[in-house]
Amino acid sequence: MRTRIEQILERRTGEGLTVWAARVAELGDIDEPRVRGWLTEHGVIGYPQMLLVMERFGYPDFLLASADELIDGQYADRPALRPILDELMLRAAAVGEVDVQARKTYVTLMTPRRTFAIIRATTRERVDVGVRLPGVQAGGRLLPNKGLGNDYINVRIALTSLDDIDDFVDDQLREAYRLNS
Repeated sequence: MRTRIEQILERRTGEGLTVWAARVAELGDIDEPRVRGWLTEHGVIGYPQMLLVMERFGYPDFLLASADELIDGQYADRPALRPILDELMLRAAAVGEVDVQARKTYVTLMTPRRTFAIIRATTRERVDVGVRLPGVQAGGRLLPNKGLGNDYINVRIALTSLDDIDDFVDDQLREAYRLNS
């Protein structure tokens, strides 16, 4: 994620993280709102601004954690669900070039272009796979998305055991990958 944000910063401004971090450091002893205001004045907004603020004032613990540490944390109180995540990641890798990004509470699956699925241990008994299937309505095993990602993740599949991961799940992952590549 950090690499992608650095690329956005450079693409938008023509300068990389090192240059911008040095400029922020030159501002001296000022508070976060003033740094954000200065960055906004210079056209640095969104994720690049967030990154530069964290470079200046420090990163939250969850951003300093490794992917393994984040995923271990997600399943620490629900170890029986971890095999579901592991199997989903294996199957996702079979659909194409997939970038797996671990977050504090979920795992994002990305095509080279954008997010196509999110995996989250939603309860102690269930893992939800949210998929980005534009134009597809909930029905059958495709449930309405409730709280998984942004609006672009429009449907989800509820999984309570490895037996729930079948050809249907594979087909939905494959189609979401295709539609978002």
